[in-house]
Amino acid sequence: MGNDGKKRFAVLLCAEDSDYVKKKYGGYFGVFVEMLAEEGEIWDVYRVASGDFPDDGDIAAYDGFVITGSCSDAHGDDLWIRDLLILLNKLNSFNKKVLGICFGHQILGRALGGKTGRAKSGWDVGVTNVELSPSSSKLFASLKIPDLLSIIECHQDEVWELPPKVEVMAWSNKTGIEMFKYGDHIMGIQGHPEYTKDILLHLIDRLLHRNLIMESYADEVKANVKSHEPHREAWKKLCISFLKGRL
Repeated sequence: MGNDGKKRFAVLLCAEDSDYVKKKYGGYFGVFVEMLAEEGEIWDVYRVASGDFPDDGDIAAYDGFVITGSCSDAHGDDLWIRDLLILLNKLNSFNKKVLGICFGHQILGRALGGKTGRAKSGWDVGVTNVELSPSSSKLFASLKIPDLLSIIECHQDEVWELPPKVEVMAWSNKTGIEMFKYGDHIMGIQGHPEYTKDILLHLIDRLLHRNLIMESYADEVKANVKSHEPHREAWKKLCISFLKGRL
């Protein structure tokens, strides 16, 4: 990779694209590029769930990495998950900026020595209010965003605990670790700042179709989604500012 002075970022894609997201957004990579990319940047994708990883030589060329959600368990031991843990430890040792979303948040927590697993309170799907810690509010003060931020959630796993060197930045009524930060270079967010409401409604139908959630729960969640708005712009600002070192 040549060094042409442009900022480079890579999305580590941990999910298979649904036909719907592929058709409407150009896949989940397209969804993340839509939220995070700015003019003059180069964005690449590595389909890590299919075994496609950046070479050691390529890692240095990137300014930051984003880890996506996944249908897989972050506490699982699939070969690609073990390889991803090795890569994340390398990125940490190189002090690379890494932003993890949902599964990405959980696998980062695991890579840093925390524990992940099934959420004791079951599925969390819908628009959830997340409370920023006082130190978070201070860190993001220049962004002028609320201390209580709503975000789209769609997960049945969570980060149970983190080592003391990792700081919990936000929590909700349902989840004790909604966001964390390690140093100035690693951040995990349990919710989906990149999702639109239509992506979530489509996912609810898929979960229902695969008998992963009950119809009564799906109806309840759809009503919640229709009556609540996620703070998408605030999360976009937060994610961009972190990933690009503007905090």
